Amino acid sequence: MSGPRFAPYRELGRTGFAATRIGIGDIADRAVAFDTLVATLRRALDFGLNLVDTAPSYEDGYSERVVGAALAGRRSGVFVIDKVDHFDRPVARQIGESLERLGLDAADAFVLHGVRSLEQWNELARPGGVWDELEACRAQGRCRFVGISAHDPAALRAALTSNKLDIALFPVGPYVDTRYVDEILPLARTLRVGTVCFKTFGAGKLLGDTEGYGRPLANRPRGKLSSGGADESSPTLPRLSVSECVHYTLTLDPDVALLGMSFPNEQDAALAAAESFQPLSAEAMASIRERAAHAIAHKGPCWWNPPDAAFW
Repeated sequence: MSGPRFAPYRELGRTGFAATRIGIGDIADRAVAFDTLVATLRRALDFGLNLVDTAPSYEDGYSERVVGAALAGRRSGVFVIDKVDHFDRPVARQIGESLERLGLDAADAFVLHGVRSLEQWNELARPGGVWDELEACRAQGRCRFVGISAHDPAALRAALTSNKLDIALFPVGPYVDTRYVDEILPLARTLRVGTVCFKTFGAGKLLGDTEGYGRPLANRPRGKLSSGGADESSPTLPRLSVSECVHYTLTLDPDVALLGMSFPNEQDAALAAAESFQPLSAEAMASIRERAAHAIAHKGPCWWNPPDAAFW
């Protein structure tokens, strides 16, 4: 590789950080050698990507250790987002443990991970609550920015309008509740809150026959039997291409699209799609949405959409 293929695209909300159009999602698989994972992440950084997302719950801290090792000697210019997973435990202790695994004195941002409802956000944001603990850690220099990740549009709307957030992480892709796209994304832009969006590939469901993140289908539709009695059921379900998913998400224009790129071949496909990106027409977007609904059917629950999810 002669040099970085990606350059910073635009400012991440009001943080002042110029981020690349795509970011690096969780890279952690205990079935893969640690050094291999580190090399894979460094490969993405070599391509110029400059935003990395991790969490203690990703393989029980393994992801954080991979990120820390990959950033050794090259921390400058990379925006690191980590998370607070448990709202019933002291925030300062969780952040301290995460920073120890990362080998860092501070992350760029810590966010409350997986806020699931408006009621939960209201409890977290009450005076003296979890949000205030997070702010205290920021005041101590453990991070520069704070925010939430959430799978609930109502929680996101309330959090954004509270003017507490610097960044928000939420689903944007071919199969998400329409409110994330029609309400939350424009609201965040108006308030200059950085948007870091996930589920471009629908946890892998849009690309393959899985219940998400490589898990096999529990109730796979039965295929026909060949003359020799072999099951010819794979593949039987519709799929989208990597390019279709990436181009769809980038057309919606979040500040950063987090993509799963745990292996070099996955990186190559995702980066090639990002490099070839041209905004899609309304007709093309509608076609991808329709095909995504077929591609994701019969592949288990889509936990990033709330029970009252609205679709196109």
